[in-house]
Amino acid sequence: MVAAALAGKWIIERDDMAGASKPSAEVVESLPAEGRPGLTGVIFDIKRFAIHDGPGIRTTVFLKGCPLRCPWCHNPEGVPRSPEHSWREGRCVACGSCAQACERGAITHSAGRPVVDQEKCVFCGQCVEACPTGALEIVGRTVTADEVMGEIAKDVIFYDESGGGATFSGGEPLMQPEFLAGLLARCKRHEIHTALDTTCHAPWEVIEPLLPEIDLLLCDVKHVDAAAHERLTGVGNELIVENLRKLTRLGKPVIMRMPIIPGMNDEDENIMATGEFVSSLDGVRRIDLLPYNEGGRSKLARLARPEPAHDVRAPDARRLAEIAAKLAAFGLEVKTGG
Repeated sequence: MVAAALAGKWIIERDDMAGASKPSAEVVESLPAEGRPGLTGVIFDIKRFAIHDGPGIRTTVFLKGCPLRCPWCHNPEGVPRSPEHSWREGRCVACGSCAQACERGAITHSAGRPVVDQEKCVFCGQCVEACPTGALEIVGRTVTADEVMGEIAKDVIFYDESGGGATFSGGEPLMQPEFLAGLLARCKRHEIHTALDTTCHAPWEVIEPLLPEIDLLLCDVKHVDAAAHERLTGVGNELIVENLRKLTRLGKPVIMRMPIIPGMNDEDENIMATGEFVSSLDGVRRIDLLPYNEGGRSKLARLARPEPAHDVRAPDARRLAEIAAKLAAFGLEVKTGG
């Protein structure tokens, strides 16, 4: 379940791979997130010394859960909210140690690879500890906000010297708004700059209470056409567009980010429409181009998920330069790579 802020209360949201984008309406009382020493959330990585997730040197925290289903996703392990197993075929020696170590009998071997029964598995980690080659991993772990803050605080001196801070990414961090609120509040208490890397696909009632604690938003624009956006990601872009207009009217600093996926959203018509849309947002003057990264494919294989049907490859430098020039013609500062 996912909790979302709404007028001082919390909405309970079902975290479901097939329908995660629609919040339910059950409201429960809750203490403010920043006041809970035991506040927990699910993350899948913490990257220190990040330089592409906002200004300066940063620590990027990756939260699990996302309402979109982009076939080009570079972090597919961030889509489901729950932990999952990752298996590296090249490291596995098929020794069976993982199955032998599982006290619940949740692991069997089929076609030379471990198969996990999700009904039996409790992600205790015994199988991972028993693996002699590091072939088996658990992606995603439950942590407290204070534990994450302990990692972020290690590099305060570098944030101060470089103008950096902490970035919260995913997945979609807004899928865990209570946990996110606690992290943001802790950062502000330590005077650490905060950035939110987001699809903006969340109810405004979830986003608005977080804004006082957010210094910078890194917002995606995947496709301007609503029908194409839904075809590509599983959701329309109407809510995203509405939220972006609200954010920029409030004067929140926003940097737009556009993944460039050949054959999906890089056609000239969409590039020109994107330039027109972004330049119409109050105060937004920068867009970062993020070329397709093929690393997501290998991650899908390790997660035992089907590979996407497309055969996309990264755009070449010439095409990226053409796209950048078209967007710059709208008066936008264009950077490649974030």
